[in-house]
Amino acid sequence: MMLRDLLTKDTILLNVKARDWENVTDIAGKMLLDTDAIEPHYIEAMKDTIRQLGPYVVIAPGIALLHSRPVNDVKRICMSLVTLDPPIKFGHPNNDPVKIVVALGGVDENSHMDALMEIANILSEEENITKIIAATTVEDIFILFQG
Repeated sequence: MMLRDLLTKDTILLNVKARDWENVTDIAGKMLLDTDAIEPHYIEAMKDTIRQLGPYVVIAPGIALLHSRPVNDVKRICMSLVTLDPPIKFGHPNNDPVKIVVALGGVDENSHMDALMEIANILSEEENITKIIAATTVEDIFILFQG
């Protein structure tokens, strides 16, 4: 499953004003719920992962990758993307505050790895991060993810 198949106009929100990391997890998760990719419990599972393991989901400066263990709560591989304005803190000592949040749901341990590698490659380039943060339309994001 490729990134361009996962991110759609229904799974991208730009310049969201979130209260905190729990609120943005709800927002990113709701898009996956609304597209019938997950069960409601998966949103709580993503929050529980952060509560139990800490802010390790903040994988790079300004970028969080929300996820939980692949469980029956995920109906199909899915991904959503949220940009935050203003950025919010997850409690990471080096990578806060977060401006880009990606939520990922996998149905097993491996099937979502291609999409994960693809998003990691895109987010590893500073120029792409700048473009994502500056995006004003969903189409701006699509251009980056067409690969």
